[in-house]
Amino acid sequence: MEPTAPEELAFTSGYSEVNGLKMYYEIHLPAGQADGQGKPFVLIHGGGSTIPSNFGKVIPLFAKNRQVIAVELQAHGRTNDRGTDSSFEQDADDVATLLHNLKVDKADFFGFSNGGTTTLQIAIRHPELVNKMVLGSALAKRHGVPEWFWDFMQQSKLEHMPEQLQTAYKEVAADSAGLQVMHDRDAKRMVHFKDIPDGHIEAIQAPTLIIIGDKDIITPEHAMELHRQIAHSELAIIPGGHGEYIGEITTIQPGFKESQLVVPMIEKFLDKE
Repeated sequence: MEPTAPEELAFTSGYSEVNGLKMYYEIHLPAGQADGQGKPFVLIHGGGSTIPSNFGKVIPLFAKNRQVIAVELQAHGRTNDRGTDSSFEQDADDVATLLHNLKVDKADFFGFSNGGTTTLQIAIRHPELVNKMVLGSALAKRHGVPEWFWDFMQQSKLEHMPEQLQTAYKEVAADSAGLQVMHDRDAKRMVHFKDIPDGHIEAIQAPTLIIIGDKDIITPEHAMELHRQIAHSELAIIPGGHGEYIGEITTIQPGFKESQLVVPMIEKFLDKE
């Protein structure tokens, strides 16, 4: 039997004027399909991350079946810093503005880690944009992580950032000095993190898939709490650590196989009527 040739994928990228940012985005889709065709699936990275460091392993898989729109948020990767503190609410508004600029009226969303918190804010602040959402290791309440996490964030320094994330930033950013800015923005936002009010979470109507690892920083109890609060939600607890289920760059081990990723489970959820 002849081996099957990998499916060709098309790729475009650009910058969009978004609320004082030049926001970097990528669109991945099957070759021969024009931008604007196919169901849009928006990927939102976590703190200290870039598109490839979070989603490099899964984008080629998702893009076989849908139009993948991946973004880099304020001070991350190729997107500049606007000179103000980061907030999940502002990130949500930035993504909404980007999608408006791209003429995307409604999409599915996958937010990982801090990107999951941003995705929650998109569902709260811009519900008309959200068809379905996947929350990967998302935090909504301070009690959703162990107490030591907050002490760690209070004392966070750039040298504590995993080397893989520092390298991933330098590989794509125009100015590596922005690495310190990205770190400081993300650390300050977490130190001052406030619970998302119950009423805001309980008002979410979008079908939601909540995913964490069984050795995640996010506790199973918190994932269960979100599952109970979001009416149309499903919960999956996957063996492994924070982001291992999508092949996040700090979790890659020798012998990694695509079969370890949760792409089929996410696609099954997204494809359900």
